[in-house]
Amino acid sequence: MNLYVAKKMIAILLVFGLLLGGCQPASMPEPRMSASSDEQAEVPALPPGEKLASSFNDTRLPGMIGLAQNEALQLFIQEETAEIAVIHKQSGQIWRSNPEERKLDTLAAGINKDLLSSQAKLSFYNSLGQSSSVNSYTDSVAHQQISYEVLPNGVRVNYQFGSNESSIEDLPVKISKERFEQKLLAALDKAGQRALKVGYAEDKDEGVYVRIDKAMQGLQLTRALKAFETAGYTPEDLELDNVEHGIEQEKSGPRMFMLSIEYELDDETLVVRVPASGIYFPEQYPINSISVLDYFGAGAADEEGSLFVPDGSGALIHFNNGKVQYPAYQQDVYGPDLTMKLREVDSTEEKARLPVFGLIRTGGAFLGVIEEGAATAVVNADISGKLNSYNNVYPSFYVMNKSDVTLQASDMVRTLPKFQKKPTASDFVVRYAFAGAEDASYSGLASLYRDYLIRTDGLPAKQTAEGEKGIPFYLKLVGSMTTQKHLLGIPYESNEALTTFEEAQQILSELKEKHVSNIQVRYAGWFNGGLLHRLPDSIKVDGAVGGRKGMQAFSDYTREAGIGFYPDVAVLNVHAKSGFKPSSEASRTLTQEPAVLYPMDPATQRRDRDRQPAYILSPNLLGDVTEDMLKALQPYETGGLSMRDLAEQLNSDMNPKKLLDRTGAQVAVTEALKQITQQGMPLVAEGGNAYALPYLTGLTDAPMSSSHFKLEDEEIPFFQLVVHGGISYTGAAYNLSTYTDARQYVLKLVEYGASPYFTWFNAPNHVVKETDYDDLYAAHYEQWMDLAAEMYEEVNQANRPFAGLNMVAHEKLAEGVFQTTYENGGFALVNYNDFPVEAAGRTVEAKSYVTGGEQL
Repeated sequence: MNLYVAKKMIAILLVFGLLLGGCQPASMPEPRMSASSDEQAEVPALPPGEKLASSFNDTRLPGMIGLAQNEALQLFIQEETAEIAVIHKQSGQIWRSNPEERKLDTLAAGINKDLLSSQAKLSFYNSLGQSSSVNSYTDSVAHQQISYEVLPNGVRVNYQFGSNESSIEDLPVKISKERFEQKLLAALDKAGQRALKVGYAEDKDEGVYVRIDKAMQGLQLTRALKAFETAGYTPEDLELDNVEHGIEQEKSGPRMFMLSIEYELDDETLVVRVPASGIYFPEQYPINSISVLDYFGAGAADEEGSLFVPDGSGALIHFNNGKVQYPAYQQDVYGPDLTMKLREVDSTEEKARLPVFGLIRTGGAFLGVIEEGAATAVVNADISGKLNSYNNVYPSFYVMNKSDVTLQASDMVRTLPKFQKKPTASDFVVRYAFAGAEDASYSGLASLYRDYLIRTDGLPAKQTAEGEKGIPFYLKLVGSMTTQKHLLGIPYESNEALTTFEEAQQILSELKEKHVSNIQVRYAGWFNGGLLHRLPDSIKVDGAVGGRKGMQAFSDYTREAGIGFYPDVAVLNVHAKSGFKPSSEASRTLTQEPAVLYPMDPATQRRDRDRQPAYILSPNLLGDVTEDMLKALQPYETGGLSMRDLAEQLNSDMNPKKLLDRTGAQVAVTEALKQITQQGMPLVAEGGNAYALPYLTGLTDAPMSSSHFKLEDEEIPFFQLVVHGGISYTGAAYNLSTYTDARQYVLKLVEYGASPYFTWFNAPNHVVKETDYDDLYAAHYEQWMDLAAEMYEEVNQANRPFAGLNMVAHEKLAEGVFQTTYENGGFALVNYNDFPVEAAGRTVEAKSYVTGGEQL
């Protein structure tokens, strides 16, 4: 390396160190220790554990010992392999952590064969940001590096991955001919000399010996390491050789990890816990993610069944569907973290709102509920015929995130990794619930989850009186927008009304005249600068829409008319800098930049970085902002509130001085929702992430479809099966949705038990053209009024008998024909086809539906 290049590289590294606090191994996050400590500690030893005693056995599980049982379940383990099995007593079904006949799988080979015997997989980075993985079979069980501890209702399995043994990193990449021959060969016998000559090749032009990594494997690597040790080669020698030849190879220490998995029976469920205190990794090898029980209950190639995934409203992937050319299903629970993953291209992908997954097979089914760590969880699923002969679904969890920083000086470019400062501060817990043959369906799994949420206060109380006033008609009215205008060539921002409070009252009066009842109004763009308002830590009603007096008059009108009034507020996304300091109040990305969200350009379907972005509020400030907002709202006596983003997105803050990972952000959002509901205000929100459900009375923009990933086979209303009766809901506003046929929209509302929804303003459509609000391209209310009234009348008549009732079953009867059943025995048969069908003993006309069976 010449002096000029060396100086440039030093300059790059100095700038990097000053700006980011360093991304070299010395500045990587502290390892997770078995004892909570911020100090560097010695590598912990594998706990000695104890010998497990068998309490019972079952002839169907030879070689496995019974550890715990209750009235519903029995838990078994195989000590040599650490695999477990659960017997569901009622159905007699056996659920194994690893496929019983995995050794006979002719498709799986190498590491893919080993993974079938694994209970956990760790993905980790090295100092250069390159990813590798280890698994509990290849790197722990196969080396007998496991131990057991008995728990009151189960067992804890401790795994050690890797060892303290020397590795290829302890050998020089290059060593001078003189040192190789005099320092090493001269000190060895013929066997030792032969080991080194096999692993190193002479480069006569440079006068050095170069390590042959392909030859340094298995027994040959062991022999070479022994030869270097015999010759007295030390770490100091390695450093000397690296410096002499300009090799940037850092000795990273032992690549050893620790992990514990706890299995315990709890009534009718199996609780699987990966405690944070049991995770250890070297600081040079931060763990990116941990997957648990990848093949629990996996379906074989000769079995029939389906994988349930929480994509949008829910989806099924049928066993052995032959779609081997398509990628596996993988989706972050609660959608992407906007401080980590900013999607540059617009996507129709739905979010996974519920932290669940499942598997349905002949004779039984299981539902996995991610109880702790859901905010950092990913649900994964795949079919047989790719890497092995099994169909599987399982969770994984992010422990440490990574970003890349690219630095450039003149013609020199270097990309360095930047890691999360501390690991995720949460245990990872999955609760597995089981169903027998009679409930082995997605409806049965939804009932399990609904019952679980009711027991854990995860859903609001049932809306038993909802049907008396008709189903809700949801309406979002847009008050004002901020646009840029010019005076004498000087640009300035102007607040322009789209719907004043007086105009809003007129719109609602027209709806009531057309016999639309139970109107629920989200009024957006009413304060602090319109739709894309300033931080709501203070409230000033926009004069353009009528000011405070206008709002009070409108609030009085809605109260007297029996209309729900929910002023809309965004908290997590801050659209204006006024009163907001991005440098200190915005979440930070891993590269320590304020996290921003640029709007999409509808023409290019890409993020438009020429437009004003929204900043992501640090979740550390959410409690204070919510408290200030509630105080500022008190004089207005709105009676309700609409939250645009609290139930829709979840973002961390990677600022190392006040790091709050996504699990901490979930706690902050939940506390904010509690603050609001403790004021006694009914709350309507967008999205519907599971942690928000207990606090909501209404939900818009709920998932009404799946993403239709190519691996998926069926779209199902799992979300609706869970929440119907506790929360009234609707999907996207019809006039701004992808629906081109009102009839299809109505049929969907009937099938899914949902309400009609529109987004309107009073101004003509052209006022939003070529503005930041051009996504409201078809929101002028007059063109939709008659259709909305007709739609409400029809859907209200169909769905009103079922309002406030649990949806207990949904089934596809034929192509394009579906039946939804409620707890009172009522049902809706929906036919999407262009021709009449006979279903469930009824004739259903083309593009129509039949309801019946109601016990009113």
